[in-house]
Amino acid sequence: MKCPYCNYNDSKVIDSRSVNDTIRRRRECLKCDARFTTYERLQTTTLMVVKKDGRHEEFNRNKLANGVRMACAKRPVSQETIEQMVEEIELQLRKSGSAEVPATMIGDIVMERLRRLDGIAYIRFASVYRNFTDIDDVRAEADAYAKQAPLHTSTSQLHLFTDNEINLTNSNNSISNTLIRKSQEKNNGSKLGQKKQHAPISKQDCP
Repeated sequence: MKCPYCNYNDSKVIDSRSVNDTIRRRRECLKCDARFTTYERLQTTTLMVVKKDGRHEEFNRNKLANGVRMACAKRPVSQETIEQMVEEIELQLRKSGSAEVPATMIGDIVMERLRRLDGIAYIRFASVYRNFTDIDDVRAEADAYAKQAPLHTSTSQLHLFTDNEINLTNSNNSISNTLIRKSQEKNNGSKLGQKKQHAPISKQDCP
């Protein structure tokens, strides 16, 4: 097994485990000591993908993985998570029992998994898969996603604001509310004084 970093053709296995129908091996290069992961799987029957225009092509796992990686670029999604997703999608397709699967079926599966994983990656993939032509298409998809996936706290998502910014905002809001309340009290007192100054003079008040 060649090292992907220095191309040395020998390595040692430091960890091995079964993942679904594959064997995941963690290897270490005997020359540069770099570590990398390989997956071994049994040769199965050829799975054909039916394109939208009717063309047939052999299922390409690397093509699927590259599409998911592009969607997840610069997002808090690990390479291991992507590999596991691709592995599960391929297993799902092969377990369908059909030698041919529509390309739309694969796209729908990927979109559903990305929707649950990362919103930005989902919108990126959808923009390519559904061939968006302008910003309105992207906005509509984002609105639809927001309705289906309400905001929630997630350790895998990047926060929009830091804790310091949130605390500062809360503090500013508290100060603003206090100033508004004092201003209202001052205005109310001023109005009350004006009413007293313009109060009508009764006969009892006259000498």
